[in-house]
Amino acid sequence: MQIPSGKKIYFLSDFHLGAPDHASSLEREKRIIRFLDQIKPSADTIFIVGDLFDFWYEYRTVVPKGYTRMLGKLAELTDGGIKVVFFVGNHDMWMSGYFETELNIPVYHEPRAFEWNGKKFLIGHGDGLGPGDHGYKFIKKIFRNRLCQGLFGILPPAVGVGLAGFLSRRSRAATGQTDEHFLGENREWLIAYCREVLQTAAFDYLIFGHRHLPIDYRLQEGSRYINLGDWIRYCTYAVFDGQELQLHSWLPEMESKICRN
Repeated sequence: MQIPSGKKIYFLSDFHLGAPDHASSLEREKRIIRFLDQIKPSADTIFIVGDLFDFWYEYRTVVPKGYTRMLGKLAELTDGGIKVVFFVGNHDMWMSGYFETELNIPVYHEPRAFEWNGKKFLIGHGDGLGPGDHGYKFIKKIFRNRLCQGLFGILPPAVGVGLAGFLSRRSRAATGQTDEHFLGENREWLIAYCREVLQTAAFDYLIFGHRHLPIDYRLQEGSRYINLGDWIRYCTYAVFDGQELQLHSWLPEMESKICRN
């Protein structure tokens, strides 16, 4: 695929709307909307690479309350001809057609390869990839199971959403402060995953979220691992202009916080 002249592809992830409370989530939502308005004139495609919401579950006739500005902005973008692509994260994996039907946004549940202007991309949220973390990988299989999702749907929304919010808060608490520091090549499991992928396939850019730390890491000649950081602290995004991909923060003071090698 070729990007139209003057247009760009944007990548961002980990908004976690809904957390930790309504006031701070609403402020973050408005900030993201301002960013989307700013890039709209130049955007050909916008990739949201998981954890748009801190929790999302689609009951047959009910979706979680809130996020009016975000959902309306996504509809405005796609109605205006801008392509939006969504990858589910570990906090919003329970999607079953709402985005596709109401917003005309394709939804992917696994990493997927793309190619633009001769550059090859592998894109995914990043949870459950690479070595280790066997406990989460087991839980992920349960959460992805259609029967388990159906059983959860039997719970009244007030109970189901309350339980999910409790589990989400525990997930963030368990992470501690490790998201704030680059752990080194040998301990960054997404780097290990990228190196494993590159043994059998060639990619120029391997783009993930989930880590919450913005990283631009050169793996080998011609291949870079990009972690998109988040919009809770860093407000980082990647942009591809048809020739080169760059990772930036919308906040000038956060540019120096991006991990580069």
